[in-house]
Amino acid sequence: MKVHKAILTAASPNQRDLPLQTLVDRRGARRSVFAAQLDEVHAAGVPELAVVIHPGDRGAFERAAGAVDLRVHWIEQTDPAGYADALLRARVFAGGEPFLHLVGDHVWLSREARGCARQVVDAAGSEACSVAAVMPTRESRLPMFGAIGGEPVRNKPGLYAIEEVLEKPTPTEAEQRLHVSGLRAGQYLCLFGMHVLTPAIWPLLARSCAQGQRSLSPALAALARAERCLALAPAGVRFDVGAPHGLLLAQLAMALAGERRTEILEELVELLALRDPARR
Repeated sequence: MKVHKAILTAASPNQRDLPLQTLVDRRGARRSVFAAQLDEVHAAGVPELAVVIHPGDRGAFERAAGAVDLRVHWIEQTDPAGYADALLRARVFAGGEPFLHLVGDHVWLSREARGCARQVVDAAGSEACSVAAVMPTRESRLPMFGAIGGEPVRNKPGLYAIEEVLEKPTPTEAEQRLHVSGLRAGQYLCLFGMHVLTPAIWPLLARSCAQGQRSLSPALAALARAERCLALAPAGVRFDVGAPHGLLLAQLAMALAGERRTEILEELVELLALRDPARR
């Protein structure tokens, strides 16, 4: 299965500025979150990208992107009808092909030479099915993410057959319905903010939107019931830059993965050694 197109959703009225924030990458270059997301798509070998934006935001995103090696299309979500609706706006662009999908409020850091999106695209290609990226996540963070239940695929480390998908489940719901063998106690496989999806997702997503559901999770759960659908835990980590201190954590991770790691660690130790005057 080949992936030639990608869709990035960044239209939420409350989160539309998140990809425009800047950080210093592991090479020491100052760039926007959006530029880092474009790099992720390019490194995955996907040449064409549609960005779903809030009306009037194109100029800001173009400035944040800088020079790009992708063919970029702009799609406006004219009504703030939610994430699922934003993704559905790109159905014509996808053109009946499998596509890579990324969310606009995440940034990713790979622990291997391949980027995280490349790992997901490669897995979808070798398995010839939809693949949702996931990450082992503490129970306390369940209110922030969708999560999956399923079983490891035999002899294929990091791959799971999806049996259930819940959007921001309670700990009780997760314990009862999201079983995954081999995870540490108190951890669940939460969505990573990137997927490769087959065209079978579109009618399921349309039905989900018609029912007033705003997230991708119900359509993804229906897709897993309709056809083979896997989850992959990439060698990497995701950061939700819309969460409190999310951008700070992403910046620290990139700094510690860069050439100035030792210097950054020394400065962090000095910072941690400082006493808060208010607590004396």
